[in-house]
Amino acid sequence: MTGFSSISREDERATIAVTIRSVNHRYLDLQLRVPQALASIESDVRAIVGRFVARGRVEVGLSFQVRQSPGIDVEFNETFGAALEEAIDKARQRGLVTGTLTPGDLLRLPQALTIRERPIEADEAAQEALAARAREVVGEALADLDVMRLREGGHLRGDLDQRRTLVADLVERVAAAADDGRAAVETRLRERVRELRDELQADETAVAQEIVRSAARSDISEEVARFRGHIAHWVTLSDSVEPCGRKLDFLLQEMNREVNTMGSKADGLRVSELIIAAKAELEKMREQVQNVE
Repeated sequence: MTGFSSISREDERATIAVTIRSVNHRYLDLQLRVPQALASIESDVRAIVGRFVARGRVEVGLSFQVRQSPGIDVEFNETFGAALEEAIDKARQRGLVTGTLTPGDLLRLPQALTIRERPIEADEAAQEALAARAREVVGEALADLDVMRLREGGHLRGDLDQRRTLVADLVERVAAAADDGRAAVETRLRERVRELRDELQADETAVAQEIVRSAARSDISEEVARFRGHIAHWVTLSDSVEPCGRKLDFLLQEMNREVNTMGSKADGLRVSELIIAAKAELEKMREQVQNVE
């Protein structure tokens, strides 16, 4: 899930920059920083991110700088103009001034005219063009982020596949050791019964059945079969194009449960050692799976 992308694109209208960071998280946690002028595309950006990312904490920063000269608004102060006209008329009647006001006269009076740059929000066509371009750049940045995440995913896949193979081999060795241990238990019980046969008056059939039942308590064939099924399911999920991190996490919980049951039931030399090794590998896999989307 970890990745970083920083892209800047410019055209005749504006320069748009997008920075995206993603780290591990249990769910999709999206944090957006969008300028007020582009607040209208926030929902679109969230939808675009959702098409690329299913899990993780994602921070998206979007900024822009307009390259075109902004439009100019010139406002005439009507109130000031009316008062000025009245004052000039009075001065003309008294013979103090002659002629009329010229544009140059008005420009020399700061109260007469207000000159403002027109914000981009006021130009709907420019606003829409900028928003469309911003969506494109966000998509490009997410595609670039995916390249890094896929590269990391390839390394994770290799590590997890290696550990999965190791755990599967350990469980097969546990199964073999458990079979040997169960056979040894049956042999010990039969030898002990033969030693006590002269002293005990017991039904041979009943004794044989009890020996089989006692040995069967250490049978882990069902757990081994389920574990093999989990391994096969793991391969299927890993090969799928759909996000599988949470499913793999759940599958590891089930695999760990099966290994714990094997450890509590199985007898035999080296069983405990093999169980500890398998659980250690499963814990490493669980930590690694937290990085998988």
